[in-house]
Amino acid sequence: MKKKLFFALPLVIASALTAHTVNVAAATKVIAPLMKQGIQLGDLTQDSVMVWSRSNKDARMMIEYALNDQFTDSTIIRGPYALRLTDYTARQELTKLPSGKDIYVRVWFEDLTNARNKSKPVTGHFHTLSADESVRFVWGGDTAGQGWGINKSFGGMKIYEAMRQTKPHFFIHSGDNIYADGIINPEQTAENGQIWTNVVTPEVAKVAETQNEFRGRYKYNLSDDNVRAFNAEVPQIWQWDDHEVVNNWSDSKDLSADTRYVVKDIPLLVARASTAFKEYSAQRPHGADEPDRVYRKISYGPLLDVFVIDMRSYRSSNTANLQTVESAETAFLGNEQISWLVNELSHSTATWKVIAADMPIGLNIGDGTVNNVVGGTPRWEAIANGNDDVAAGRELEIARLLSDIKKANVNNIIWLTADVHYAAAHYYDASKAKTSDFNNFYEFVAGPLNAGSFGPNTKDATFGPQVLFEKAPAPGQVNLSPYAGLQFFGEVNIDKASKAMTVDFKDINGDSVFSKTLDAQ
Repeated sequence: MKKKLFFALPLVIASALTAHTVNVAAATKVIAPLMKQGIQLGDLTQDSVMVWSRSNKDARMMIEYALNDQFTDSTIIRGPYALRLTDYTARQELTKLPSGKDIYVRVWFEDLTNARNKSKPVTGHFHTLSADESVRFVWGGDTAGQGWGINKSFGGMKIYEAMRQTKPHFFIHSGDNIYADGIINPEQTAENGQIWTNVVTPEVAKVAETQNEFRGRYKYNLSDDNVRAFNAEVPQIWQWDDHEVVNNWSDSKDLSADTRYVVKDIPLLVARASTAFKEYSAQRPHGADEPDRVYRKISYGPLLDVFVIDMRSYRSSNTANLQTVESAETAFLGNEQISWLVNELSHSTATWKVIAADMPIGLNIGDGTVNNVVGGTPRWEAIANGNDDVAAGRELEIARLLSDIKKANVNNIIWLTADVHYAAAHYYDASKAKTSDFNNFYEFVAGPLNAGSFGPNTKDATFGPQVLFEKAPAPGQVNLSPYAGLQFFGEVNIDKASKAMTVDFKDINGDSVFSKTLDAQ
């Protein structure tokens, strides 16, 4: 009996161990990564593009691309690791792409276990421009601001679908990609007593202060179906402005009286915001010499060069902006960026040179008063200072830039921007300017993209801006919701044969509300 028991006992134990092993295996089954934020394409050139995505766990990014949607004769790239350190975001450049071709991409993540489970892939496509093609692109700014977030009953951020329907080669986001300083509530009263209902996540229910709260703002926008569909087809050029951090931030920004913020240090908020911006942008990294640099040039062949500038990172403190001599106090772009821009414009052989700016030149944009004194001296957020006189303050730097461009004999420069939440076309006429050493030029202002509608702003006469078109709320109306329909993006078409540029403003439904054709000089 003892012998039989001796042999029977291991069988019982073995059976129990086997059952335990099965249960443990089931309990520890590795779940494949998820790609809730889809993919983004960025900084397209004639032969390269950046591909961005995000996992929800430690994983490796994988990319397959081909010249057909069946992915025959495809190329597979083992991309970077997506780890907690970067909030599981990853981006990979595709290089040596053929020009003038439709490129199809398929992206997935492999988890970092021996099982190497794969996420469900997300597909997309884009077009590389050749030297003999017409060019089409769109631009705009100001997304999910003033509490107007993702309203599913409205159709979400449907202006992104209107932009996608134009089939652009690329998109310039002119800044305020997020509103880190704006709280999004479940409901908000719109004009005429209408109720706007928002999707709300913990990260948008308060102002962004922690690293994860800044990241959560980008994830919020990427939860919109229209945005993800747009991102998978339209390569983007991102620049940033103030709301990626906090409204009107500069070294003079003071949060001491803002009870919404526990973190009062602007440099710390800037650091966290900049980190999140880089993590969630499909922007091509600049280099070790200035890893946070945003300003850059992107070429699209003989018809177009785009010069992306940064009006936020190198500015001085917001002041009364009336200094009569250029100094560190009047910096806006900064000397290094000014020199870079003039040099790049001077050497550009493209027919059209688009300067993608995050703020308009001649519009008065206020930032309260100096020392926050009620009824005190106005303080200014942008370039203009409201004095309608010769250049002063930050206008001195812009006057120098415009003069240097004239001396370099650079033609066909167009400024595109956003920021003020309405659509406008301006012509800067030296014959009507108080500071006039520049060649005449156009500036087109688009937006907002799913944010409050405002405007129009008053104009500063320093550089002689002439209003060709404005579409904004009626006098006395501010912060109108997307229900009002005053949401605008810009569309640019450059004809390969005539080389003429046509600029259209289109509304939330994709209908044109203004068009201007410019002949190349």
